[in-house]
Amino acid sequence: MHRLGGGYSWQFNKKYQRSGSLFQGTFKAKLIYSNEYLLHLSAYVNLNYKVHKLGGLAAKLIKSSWAEYSTDQISGICEKSIILNQFKSDKEYKAFALDTLPTLIERKEQNKELAELLFES
Repeated sequence: MHRLGGGYSWQFNKKYQRSGSLFQGTFKAKLIYSNEYLLHLSAYVNLNYKVHKLGGLAAKLIKSSWAEYSTDQISGICEKSIILNQFKSDKEYKAFALDTLPTLIERKEQNKELAELLFES
């Protein structure tokens, strides 16, 4: 992950004539304990830009995985078959992911409120 992130940051900084890190925090690994969790996690990753209300360049970069999963015309580096083979079509996956979006946003807000309560002085 370090080499991937470092190489990407170098290219991005060179292309846009900037310096510094692009990513905040350390890489996290989390156990995917069920297929249901895997499907919801894929929706979260693909719709992250909507959950966090990102715009501009960040949204353009993140939307690329969503485009890979929600249309059959784009192929990239994602191994989509693990997720998409569980649905009848790309459209069914897209509907599932978009139906999951309100829950993802609500959970993000709950986590934010909890963090504010815990770290209040």
